Amino acid sequence: MRKFVLAAVVATSALGLAACGETADQAGEAVDAMAADAEANAEAAGEMVGEAADATGEAVEGAADATGEAVEGAADATGEAVEGATDAVEGATAKAEEMMGGE
Repeated sequence: MRKFVLAAVVATSALGLAACGETADQAGEAVDAMAADAEANAEAAGEMVGEAADATGEAVEGAADATGEAVEGAADATGEAVEGATDAVEGATAKAEEMMGGE
């Protein structure tokens, strides 16, 4: 009877150790999977930040181009207005001189 009980205890212990070993293996696999997921998420986040930085840079570049074009347009319009005003003043001066009899 002692041998039978001893054999049962040994078998139970062996099964328990086997189960613990399997559980430890599963836990290790789960930790490895979680680490891989965390790494993938970190890489994806890094890519998203890079893409956002690129998009921001492109937006700033586009805004700078648009601002430069607007300034050039305003400068051209101002130059044309000054030329028009100068022509008007010269025309008015010539007309006034003509009216004054060439004095």
